[in-house]
Formats: sequence, C-alpha cells, structure tokens
Amino acid sequence: MVGQAFPMTWTSFDTWIVVTGAVTAVACALPGCFLVLRKMSMMGDAISHAVVPGIAVGFLLSGSRTSAALFAGAVVSGIVTAVFTQWVTRFGRVDRGAAMGIVFTTLFAIGLILIVRAADHVDLDPGCVLYGAMELAPLDTTKILGIDVPRAVLSIGGVLLVNLLVICALFKELRISAFDSSLSDTLGFSSNLLHYLLMTLVAVTTVAAFEAVGSIIVIAMLIVPPATALLLTQRLVPMLVIASVVGILAAILGHLSAITVPTWFGFDSTSTSGMMATATGLLFALAWLFAPHGGLVTRRLRPGPGEDAAQREPEPLVG
Repeated sequence: MVGQAFPMTWTSFDTWIVVTGAVTAVACALPGCFLVLRKMSMMGDAISHAVVPGIAVGFLLSGSRTSAALFAGAVVSGIVTAVFTQWVTRFGRVDRGAAMGIVFTTLFAIGLILIVRAADHVDLDPGCVLYGAMELAPLDTTKILGIDVPRAVLSIGGVLLVNLLVICALFKELRISAFDSSLSDTLGFSSNLLHYLLMTLVAVTTVAAFEAVGSIIVIAMLIVPPATALLLTQRLVPMLVIASVVGILAAILGHLSAITVPTWFGFDSTSTSGMMATATGLLFALAWLFAPHGGLVTRRLRPGPGEDAAQREPEPLVG
C-alpha cells in the first residue's frame, strides 16, 4: 500500500494512482501547449483558480460532487475569467498579466469563501480542492468489463479524449492562431472564437482534474510539461508528444518518490500530487540544462563557430 517501501509492496492500488496522475497530466499538457505558445501561461493559472467559485456554486445547488452543475459552473467560471481579463486589459488599459492577477485572485477568494460555506452542507473538504486526494482515487471505482476502474480515471480520461478530438479536428486553426492571430482572422479562423474554445477546454480539464490533483497542482501539469517540451523541440507535433511523455514520467516518478523518499528520513509517505509537481520541475531543470539545442550546459560545451556559448539562443519554434 501507499507509504510502504517500494518495490516489495507495490500493488494495483499504486498502479491506479499512477494511471490517474498520468491521465490527468496528459489531459492538462495538451491544451497547456497552446497556452505556452500563446504566451498565456498565467491564464492557465488564473482559470485553474477561478473555476473554484463555479465548483462551489455547483456543490451548493446540487449537493453532489459528481453533478453536471459542477462542470457547468466551472466552465462558466473559466469563460468569465477569460472574458473579464480581456475587458480589464482592453477597457481598463491594464497589462494582461496584471489583469489576470486581478481577476483570478478576486474570483479565487470568492470561491474559497463559497467552498467553506458549501463544506457545511456537502461532503466536501476544502483542502481537496487545493491539493487533491490522488491517493484516495482508487477507492471510488466502477466496474468496466469486470475491472474496477477509478471514477477519476474515467472522468479525466473522457476529458483527455475530448481534448485530443478537438486538437486533432482543429489542429490547423489552433496552430495558426497560436502563432499569428491576425493571420488566423485573415484566413477566416476567428482568433477570438479559438481563444475562448481553448479557455473552455482548460476550464473543463481543470474541474475534471481538481479532485485528483487539486486546483493548485493542476497548474504545474498545464504549464511545466509544455515548457519542458518547448526546450527540446522546435516543432508543434513533437512538442505535444514530448509534453505528454513528460507528464507521464512525472506521474510515475512523483508516486515513486512519494512512497520512497520520505522513508529515508523516517516518515511514511507524502502527497503524490505534490511530488508530481516536484518531478515536473526536476524534469524541466534537466531540459533547461541539457536540451540538445538550447540547454545551458549544452551551449557552453558546444558553442557555434565564432559564437559565444553563453549568448547562444535556441532556434524559434515553428509550426
């Protein structure tokens, strides 16, 4: 079970924890790639926090953690965050980063107040909203073809499938809009419509993932794997693949670390979600140091002809 020494006590319980984390990470990494390319990483952070009031309202209205009202409230909150950010930026003449900070901190604070209120009426732990309960995911299962599958895997797996279908169906449009919104509008692909579609995907992914990894940790899955992939490739399709692989590796390494590293210091275990986020940071650090084209160490060891290694920059990403 979780918290004991690996590998002697590795069970299907641990396997499902890793599967839950891996599916969550990939579902987050795919739309996260487009956030990174659009230079809107903070928008992922904003939405992952700002969906909290929508989640709370869904709880208060339905009294259930698995209702359609929860997803609808979260999606509306995500879209409202994107719209309000645009309005504050355009009409308030405020920098986009500042506008995102204003909107998401306000909505997040309102959401926390509502979550505390909802906790009095619904079986809801406010801490679960913040840092998740991945270790408990395998306890809530449903039978699929005779196999007990965690409901969290089914819900986030469904979102992953939707993300894949949308990206595959609109790959050309999303790619053009990510690199040049003006060109997208000129070609007849509304950049605003694509922007809000992406925000909707992020909002739905966030609310599907929040119970497993928490609203705070989900930002690591949205941004760090894509940022890591961007250091390793200058092509969009490989970036999507590498970001997904990094997310899967983070899930595996995160859980292994959660059940082994604390034992070195006399403790039982620690949060798998937290160790997943830590693992993504370590993988990013390795890519930053040793990426073939732009890694810090690589640039110093292999400078180009007549070029100072410390000033060498990686080639820009192309579609």
